[in-house]
Amino acid sequence: MPIKFDNSIINQILQSTDIVDVVSEHLSLDRKGKEFVGLCPFHTDHKPSMYVNPVKQIFKCFACGAGGDVFKFIQLRENLTFPAAIERLAERAGISLPKINKPLRPNPAVGDQAQADPKIVAKVNEWVKNFWKENLFDKQKGATAREYLKQRQISEESVKNWDVGLASDSWDELLTSAGRAKVKPKFLLQAGLLVEKENDRFYDKFRNRLMFPIKDVTSRVIAFGGRTLGDDPAKYMNSPATVLFDKSNSLYGLDKARHSIVSSGTAIVVEGYTDVIMCHQFGCTNVLATLGTSFTDGHAKILRRFAKRIVLVFDNDVAGVEAANRALEVCLIQRIDIKVAFVTEGKDPCDFLLTAGKKAFDKMIENAIDVMDYKWQRLHDGLEQSDNYTDRRALIDQFLLSIATAMKSGMLDPIAQGLIVSKLSPIIGLSADQIYRELKRLHQRVSRTRSFAVKNQKVVSIDNAATVLQKARREVLEVLINDPSLYFLVSGRVGPSDFVEHPFDEIADILFHLLAGGQEFDISELLKEIETTDASNVLTTLSHAGSEKGDLKKRLEDAIEVIEGNLEQNHRRHTKAGIGDDETETLRKMDLMLKKGNKRNPGLMAN
Repeated sequence: MPIKFDNSIINQILQSTDIVDVVSEHLSLDRKGKEFVGLCPFHTDHKPSMYVNPVKQIFKCFACGAGGDVFKFIQLRENLTFPAAIERLAERAGISLPKINKPLRPNPAVGDQAQADPKIVAKVNEWVKNFWKENLFDKQKGATAREYLKQRQISEESVKNWDVGLASDSWDELLTSAGRAKVKPKFLLQAGLLVEKENDRFYDKFRNRLMFPIKDVTSRVIAFGGRTLGDDPAKYMNSPATVLFDKSNSLYGLDKARHSIVSSGTAIVVEGYTDVIMCHQFGCTNVLATLGTSFTDGHAKILRRFAKRIVLVFDNDVAGVEAANRALEVCLIQRIDIKVAFVTEGKDPCDFLLTAGKKAFDKMIENAIDVMDYKWQRLHDGLEQSDNYTDRRALIDQFLLSIATAMKSGMLDPIAQGLIVSKLSPIIGLSADQIYRELKRLHQRVSRTRSFAVKNQKVVSIDNAATVLQKARREVLEVLINDPSLYFLVSGRVGPSDFVEHPFDEIADILFHLLAGGQEFDISELLKEIETTDASNVLTTLSHAGSEKGDLKKRLEDAIEVIEGNLEQNHRRHTKAGIGDDETETLRKMDLMLKKGNKRNPGLMAN
């Protein structure tokens, strides 16, 4: 069953949330009169088409039709259900939602930890973060760690801003201190901060390490990364998978970088904690990092919410080149505009910034290589360096597979495809027709084996070629949304059962319920009751269209006449066929039921 939240909770979230602030986290807005305007993220928008109204607390794109309140924006932008959007915005506003009895979705990677309470784990992580911060600034305990940070030229301001801490060189300091603070070992275990020995005994997982809290987009601490201060062969170590944390779906620094990513349109992805901190220290605030893992589909999906393009920064060595190649494939599948840059002279971004400065770093990002240019250069260099048939064939196959993937994702138009094929043909000794046949085969292969991202949720628009009756129904809704006081003209003559097409039926059910109850409302009240984004899009379109027209009363009366005239025609047709009034009404209700049933279950009438 779908999760339901009380209206009081929804009202509380709406009162604590400004739609302008939320939309601004996803795209750049400029003031235009009493409204704000920006490029719509739900279609390819070259001229700002999305308007955000701070008074009505709604958004509307006049190009693609997307519209609604802040819940609908988050639903569309992040591909969430209505309840999930409520949870997301409640968390953003710091509002606690009532516990709802719903089955837990176990994470196989977590095992028994799947039964852990995420809120408790988050509180434990917050306590541990503060405990380790105190350790770092303890005069004796933190001396070595602070000296290391000083040598890396990470400022004290950055250390405090990023909540860097210290796990002491002790087997049980965290366990013992948590016990004094009444934090149970089982909660530390669920947070991945203890290792269990035999006989239900535990020891600290992180020891003698500089600790970096890993946070989600809402700044909630979900895990930790630790850099050894000794000779441990594991230089870096992350928390294990928990109810809150999966490193393949988490990015270090996202909470601090997302606003700059949205405003600049670009996310810069590096590989290390100190790289991120140093970049921000130098004013490059749209930088974040993966967590000791390759760039994954999960990372790409997260960044698609905020960034129009991604620049991946890698070390210029064999491992870095291979990591770049894998990451670029992921971004092609996820339909992301992607470029790659390599740090020169064998340095990581942190050291590069310290030696070359911010201007050099910015120039490196500016000169980042486009994905297809990089793939081409990789093919060209590989063919030049190898005279082995097997290796050369593998290089060509890999390049063609990348082209097929780009074609499938829509990132290569026919002209670009033609240029690549004509450039490739003399190098590999195949005709253009032969290359296109191979690309067609590979295109079918990637279509079968890979799941490509959908650019945007489908935005349902109103059919302009509607029948006279459909236009009349739309007219009734337009008028009543804009002037509820005219409901007296409709009452007893037109009702929600007259609206059979989706999403007009959903809107009419809610609208007539509020009107019949004599409740005062505006569009925000209607949007609050609507769960589906397609109904929300149409509702905002109806509201705007109705407000642009005059003589609402006359329009409403004309529309009612059309609807009543249609009912009268049906009545005469049924009477002529020998069907009585009661049977006519029964048939009308059955027809309505079947139409609604078919929308919800297309197979209902199959037999």
